Amino acid sequence: MLLKDKVAVVTGGARDIGRAISVRFAREGAKVIINYNSSDDKAKETLQIIKDAGGEATLVQGNLTKAEDVKKLYSKTLEVYGTPDVIMNNTGGIVARKNLDEIDVDFYRQVFDLNFLSTLLVLKAFLPGMKPGSAVVNMSSQAARDGGGGGSSLYAASKAAITSLTKSLAKEFGPKGIRVNAVCPGMINTLFHDMFTKDDVRKKVAETTPLRKEGKAEDVADLVCFLASDQASHLTGVNYDINGGFLMS
Repeated sequence: MLLKDKVAVVTGGARDIGRAISVRFAREGAKVIINYNSSDDKAKETLQIIKDAGGEATLVQGNLTKAEDVKKLYSKTLEVYGTPDVIMNNTGGIVARKNLDEIDVDFYRQVFDLNFLSTLLVLKAFLPGMKPGSAVVNMSSQAARDGGGGGSSLYAASKAAITSLTKSLAKEFGPKGIRVNAVCPGMINTLFHDMFTKDDVRKKVAETTPLRKEGKAEDVADLVCFLASDQASHLTGVNYDINGGFLMS
């Protein structure tokens, strides 16, 4: 087991990629704190999947754009399992596709708070108390590298901020023995694209991807689990592409 006896926090861990990561962490022996905001039914389903497989997890509801909810997540983690060994920042989303002339300050704050501020607040709460050998994995995006599809400029910019933050914190916490990496998914078959990407666009992307397919949430979970484990002990500051070869570093 790659994460045996480790404590892992997964934000946005109730559905899609977050669920796949939570389940994979538990399967690899971790005790998992699963944060979710509004997906109560999905969170309970995820918890049941883990328990049915003999794993251990705890749900913590909270809006991580709010400092008080981040504090609650931190306190509950310490209360239930102790200091975490792994933080997986998965909270985020595109919110809506808007071109420049449609963007206002409120929308900017909504997108950046959801994607970047939530990640920043969680890291500020957890990182200082984590032990040598611990790992952080942040959720960036292919959009951080290529600007994203139409109407996703703010989403892409917020994910680019996470990419940069990942590198900065890898330098800051590397001397303390803590690794900070990120993953940059491309087209993954999730509710995200069901809601915000047209079917013909998805088909075209899949057809022009070297592997000729969309990725699965479990593909991302496999990569995240590797980065969270001791098998990646000499990797930090890396933003890993996972897109079937559609965009190559």
